[in-house]
Order: sequence, then C-alpha cells, then structure tokens
Amino acid sequence: MAEVAIVASAFGAQAIWRDGHAAWSASARRAGAQAFEVRRELMSDAEAQPEALRALGTTLAAAGLWRVWSTPDALYREDGALDDAALCAAVAAGRALGARFVKLQLGGFSGNACAARLADLLGALGARTGEAGSGPRVVVENGQLEQGGKLAQFVGLFNALRDAGVPGVIGMTFDIGNWQWPGEPPLLAAAALAPHVEYIHCKAVTGEGARRFAAAPADDDAFCRAALALLPTHVPRGIEFPFDPARLAADAAHYVGWLAAA
Repeated sequence: MAEVAIVASAFGAQAIWRDGHAAWSASARRAGAQAFEVRRELMSDAEAQPEALRALGTTLAAAGLWRVWSTPDALYREDGALDDAALCAAVAAGRALGARFVKLQLGGFSGNACAARLADLLGALGARTGEAGSGPRVVVENGQLEQGGKLAQFVGLFNALRDAGVPGVIGMTFDIGNWQWPGEPPLLAAAALAPHVEYIHCKAVTGEGARRFAAAPADDDAFCRAALALLPTHVPRGIEFPFDPARLAADAAHYVGWLAAA
C-alpha cells in the first residue's frame, strides 16, 4: 500500500483560504492520509512567514501527517537561468514547515543550464541531495504550461545532472494529469521519467484545450492505473482533484483508500 498525501486544494481552494490549512488537518487524517500538501498560493503572506509555518508544521505533525511544501515558483527563470532566490525561499519555507518534500515548477530549463551549480546550491542550503540527509528533498513538477510542461525538458534536466556528475540531487513530482495541458503523452512520460519520480500527483482531466479541469478518477479508471503501473510503487501518491463537497468526508476516505491500493 502506498502512502497517500491529500493536496490542500482537494478540500476546495475557498475552504483553505477561509479556514487555513491547519483547520483541515484532522479531516485529512480521518480520511486515512499520511501526508498533507501545503500550497503557498492558498495562503496569505502572513501565513507564509517562518513562525507561522513552524506552527502549522507542528499542528500537522500532531495530527500524524508529514508535510509537502508546494510553491508555484519555478526553479529556472524564463531565460533558462537558475532562480537562486526562488530555490532559497522554497527550501527555507519547507524547512520551517518541517516538510519532507519541497516542490517547485521546473520553469525555463533548457540545455545543461547550471546543473553543477544547482547541486552546489542545494548542498549549501542543506537540502537532501541523495538517500542520506535530514533536509527537505527538492522535487520539480511538470506543469500545465508549455514552459515547464514538456517531456524533453525533464529528460534534458536529468541527463544534464548525470553528465555533470551529480545525478540524483533533485527528484521529480510526476503529475499524471498535467501532461495533457501542453499535449504531452502521459504514459510515454511515465516510462521515460520513472527512475526520477519520488512523488506522484494523481488526477483525471475533463474538458478540452485550455478548458481542462482536474477531476476525480473513476474507480475503474484504466488510464490512471496504467500510469501508476509504470511509475515507482514505493513513492507517495498525492490526491490533487476536488472532493465532492456534498459528501466530503466519505469522498476523501474513499479516494485515499483507492489511491493507496491502485
């Protein structure tokens, strides 16, 4: 059985804005989740300050939940340069929260930009750059935009790290649904990137073109199951689709169980 994280937005963005992340920690634990993903875009600047994040981390830990810190900031700027400030801020926030993972978007990575320097900066920040270490583990996620959402970019990143002699200093969050926005084949991506995947976001997708939306997979969803079969079975899986507000607690418990066993 895989560990399951509930992404805060699954409870509804407005609910998180209204109540705060901590208010939903008990609901996540009652649903059977082992982890909770905290979203920077769903909190105020005051809530994202170090003391507030430490308090939130304490509350989530008391509920028996390990933490993921998620930021919409990108690791690489549009010009392809490493965004030192974004990485430093993300790791600092994740450390304050006591997060296991710190998740960023990839952004404008191209070629072999700053591969060795990325490893040096992660080491200086005390981020976990291998199996050993106690710092947060930095992972990059495939996003919904062309920039930061193309398979070739992720293949290029991990090849560049290997060629620079620093393989494994960073991992990947593989979002099964996000590949569909930039028109990439999710199963091909899963087969190509599986060795680097350390956290999985699970969701189905409805709609077409730019009008796509995250949705709950059906219990017999063959596509999600096929993707999960290609990805590592020992890594945590995150629920990143909205629960039915009319039966929220039952829906959360159902999908935590479904995803743990899928």
